[in-house]
Amino acid sequence: MQKHISYDDIMAMEKQMRVHFVNSLGGFKSVSLVGTVDNLSNENLAIFSSIFHIGANPPLIALVFRPSPPERDTLKNILETGCYTINHINEKIYRQAHQSSARYDNIISEFDATGLKAVYKNNFKAPYVKESLIQLGMEFKEKIDIKINNTTMIIGEIFQVYLPQNCLNDDGFIDLEKANTITCSGLDSYHKTIQLDRLSYAKPDKAITSLLKIE
Repeated sequence: MQKHISYDDIMAMEKQMRVHFVNSLGGFKSVSLVGTVDNLSNENLAIFSSIFHIGANPPLIALVFRPSPPERDTLKNILETGCYTINHINEKIYRQAHQSSARYDNIISEFDATGLKAVYKNNFKAPYVKESLIQLGMEFKEKIDIKINNTTMIIGEIFQVYLPQNCLNDDGFIDLEKANTITCSGLDSYHKTIQLDRLSYAKPDKAITSLLKIE
């Protein structure tokens, strides 16, 4: 039996209950660590579950920031330097990743606070998370202010990618499970995944087939 919850019911919820409820409704989400540094070399690391694909040509990814104040160090650093990293979270580091959501002072590095290690590659200014197996170097391209709730969308272009060799299929598909990438729901629930299938491109006059190799 289904429970009916109206808009008025949602708005009448206690604040924290409403936050958990609405954040869970979107289903499973990608969750990653965003690494930045300011022009004074202060490093910042923050967990985001509002990261999503925009397009492949050019390769664009967006992330959404909650309203300011309080000041968002990640957003400030991206606008200041023009670059940042997106680092997949795996089973070994999800607790440290979650801890990065704590409100540390801007002079405190979340890398140091969580025990994760910052690493710099190929003269890219923003720090990667060493313990992450899939790492994206991003260049800032566009800022969009969303007026309805005072949030901010940042669109970035993928500048470089690091990932395990055995995770990349011949057709470009990335096997996230081999990289131990996890997902999340709501604000604080983390999940492993099990692949059900991978299907052929859907066409009106062609039956769908499995792309998975039968061992």
